[in-house]
Amino acid sequence: MDTTNITAFLAIVDTGSFSEAGEKLFLTQPAVSKRIAALEEQLGTPVFDRIGRQVTLNEAGKALLPRARQMLELAHDTRLEIINLSGEVKGPLSIATSHHIGLRRLPGILKTFTKNYPDVKLDIRFVDSEASYEMLSRGEIELGIITLAPNNPPNIYAETLWHDPLGFMAAYDHPLTGLETVSTKELSHYQAVLPGRNTFTYQVVQDLFDQDGLKLQTAMSTNYLETLRMLAAIGLAWCILPLTMQDDDLHVLNVEFKGAQSPPSRKLGYILHPKRTLPNAARAFIKLLKQQKDES
Repeated sequence: MDTTNITAFLAIVDTGSFSEAGEKLFLTQPAVSKRIAALEEQLGTPVFDRIGRQVTLNEAGKALLPRARQMLELAHDTRLEIINLSGEVKGPLSIATSHHIGLRRLPGILKTFTKNYPDVKLDIRFVDSEASYEMLSRGEIELGIITLAPNNPPNIYAETLWHDPLGFMAAYDHPLTGLETVSTKELSHYQAVLPGRNTFTYQVVQDLFDQDGLKLQTAMSTNYLETLRMLAAIGLAWCILPLTMQDDDLHVLNVEFKGAQSPPSRKLGYILHPKRTLPNAARAFIKLLKQQKDES
């Protein structure tokens, strides 16, 4: 089967529509439809049920889906193994990273990498760390440089590069700032601005509140840490941020937690799929990451 038709099939599965699949593949909707028609002709059966604007997999499509992903992975890995034989560092490299890491940890690494390897075409996708795991599993990226999951999935390789201690912070005119020490009970009396509930950072805070049987009041949620920082700095609420983001307009609260052995912290690092062939460009990027780790 033609891999371009398989690619169109998977794009429709992942996006849920022919038009969005076309945008993802930089194709017109008629071009995507033509590829699916060719695939269905090869198979001798439709693979989608089309009811109005809704597109869903039928039984044939469901049977094809895992094999389609395997076929693309095999074709991708075969191509990379052949390219890697030359030892050259070139070609595309897809990386996912969070906005925070991309802004505060990667600029120097990216500058060095692009200078050393000008023939590599970087595709950097700024997404939530949690989404990077899904993208890696689907084969959309080679590397994720992210906040690592507290419980890493068994099918993903993860390596810690940086320890990222977190601090509870508030504006200097916030009532909590005047306290010598702050308990979770005192925090629970005031609203917080935090990342979304599905994030690893939010779960760190929720777990600490759960230990004390307290309710966490959230005034607003956003996964952009710079926005959370601004909202806390103007006195809207308290927040939790990496200590590297603390400045003159935010005070780090001396928070005490029952049973907590150490202040909350995140692990930042990279993830990859151990069963997929890495391009030379990814290997070179990982080498730079590890050098940064050794220097930090």
